[in-house]
Amino acid sequence: MPTYRAILFDLGRVLIDFDFAVGYLALERHCPYSQAEIRRRIAATDLAVRFETGLIEPRDFCAQLSALIELDADYDRFCAMWNSIFSSTLLPEAMIEGLARRYRLVMVSNTNQIHFEMVEKKYPVLRHFHARALSYEVKAMKPDAHIFEHALRLAGCSAGECFYTDDIPAYIESARRLGIDAVAFSSASQIAAEMRNRGIVWD
Repeated sequence: MPTYRAILFDLGRVLIDFDFAVGYLALERHCPYSQAEIRRRIAATDLAVRFETGLIEPRDFCAQLSALIELDADYDRFCAMWNSIFSSTLLPEAMIEGLARRYRLVMVSNTNQIHFEMVEKKYPVLRHFHARALSYEVKAMKPDAHIFEHALRLAGCSAGECFYTDDIPAYIESARRLGIDAVAFSSASQIAAEMRNRGIVWD
């Protein structure tokens, strides 16, 4: 059994739950398009990808998205709607805090500046992380190996000494190709069992 020195966590739907439909519904109330059409219009562009890889600043993203869907809202209102997707935490803070005392904790997330600045303030569980590999800062999104390589540098140990969990199978496979012990996340109890089976402890 390997000796683990770092634990890597995805953010959305692992640490914090979210639902894009909530955000689309909020935007729908301030523009002439349905949720489905808002989703289609955004997906037809590379706007979200550019934002999540840090190639566009938040206010420019707001302006371009507003033009795309004819949104009637100022920047602060837009941010509130954009951030409305997040809800409850999925892992107990006591678990994360306990892990942080024993291992180096690194967050590996496809995210953007507006989302991350909000969740960092609203969700105290994030304060336990020692380092963050965030797509908008790294300029690369999972499953690109570059973001995982950056996370390994932040972890300060070899891939074989890292455990990683994410809710998206393609990202798990990308991490495994680098030698990281990676497991798909489905629930707090499931991932707790996966870690305990590997001798990873937090209490």
